[in-house]
Amino acid sequence: MVDINSRQSIVAIVFLAVVGPCVFILQPGFVQGLVELVGLTEEQAGKVASIEMFGLATTTVLLSFISSRVPWRRFAMACVGICTVGNLASLGQTDFETLAAIRFVTGLGSGGIISLTFTMMGLTERSDRNFGYIIVWVLTYGAFGLLLMPTAFASAGMNGVLVFFALFCAAGGYFVRFLPDAGPAHDAVADKRSYGSTIKAVSLFAILLYNIGIGIVWVYLFLVGLEADMGEQAVANALTFSQFLGILGAALAVVFELRLGRVLPLAVGMIGGAIAVYLLVGEIAPSRYWLAVCAFNFLWNLSMPYLLATLAEFDATGRIVVHGVSMQFIGYAVGPWLAALLLGVGGYDAVNFTAAALFVAAAVFLVPGVFDQRLHLRRSIDS
Repeated sequence: MVDINSRQSIVAIVFLAVVGPCVFILQPGFVQGLVELVGLTEEQAGKVASIEMFGLATTTVLLSFISSRVPWRRFAMACVGICTVGNLASLGQTDFETLAAIRFVTGLGSGGIISLTFTMMGLTERSDRNFGYIIVWVLTYGAFGLLLMPTAFASAGMNGVLVFFALFCAAGGYFVRFLPDAGPAHDAVADKRSYGSTIKAVSLFAILLYNIGIGIVWVYLFLVGLEADMGEQAVANALTFSQFLGILGAALAVVFELRLGRVLPLAVGMIGGAIAVYLLVGEIAPSRYWLAVCAFNFLWNLSMPYLLATLAEFDATGRIVVHGVSMQFIGYAVGPWLAALLLGVGGYDAVNFTAAALFVAAAVFLVPGVFDQRLHLRRSIDS
């Protein structure tokens, strides 16, 4: 038996939580590489990214139904293997359909890793803090990855980057042994909370809208910088700096946990994020691009630990977190696809305006669930 709250288990969960989205978190640079090195059009590159995210979403949806009936360690090891093989199979592929199919299968493995790690973290005693750890380390990886990606492409090409992804995924196999393997046991935990199904459904819909917006923005963020007459390394520098600010945003959740509650961080993060993305609409000077991407990344990653912990609060079994991760990655899958369609209709302005509107809508739909949790907290204190 593995204590899910032990340091060893937390470290393993965090490491695998970085392995799972190792391509997605570098998606702006990866999409740029698909365009410039592989020879895909911008729309094709966006669709390849979207199809990979549909793979992630497929596994997260599947796991939301079977998480209590699969041995977690074996499932995690199988997903690590799929990711490793999928990245190796992508080497040298230039055909859109073939590459899209391979990336879809790779996404299946990534989605399994992400779902399991987020589900496990939602079952820990200090989920706000622990989700913050995940976001901090994912962003640390992303910051250095985006900074080094132009150099990596120049020196090793797309194949070199894909080999790195494969090796990084394979390294996750070492940490699987430290994960809990008791999905059915966690499923048997008695749930004494009494939140209505409508409140949960509306909150999950808010997660979906928010992450569709994230997917829309993220996929073309590198190319938007190039559109602003910035060089590739200048865009990479801006995105890298924004990742470090994202680390700061997630670190606030680690430091403050529930001292500020969840309403204030969520309101600032989601509405502020909408304003930041709206700065990318219209003519964009380099200084405006820097401001927009830095504010967006900081506020996005301030919001995420609290969003995930809000879901974890709804039940003690971890089911709602699995459903939430499903909504998250369905959003990440739909977002790039929708962005590719919007790009052909109204360019990057249509892409970013739509994302900003979705952030605002998500904040509105999240209000009932957050305030219902506050009401439950007050009642428990009074009793």
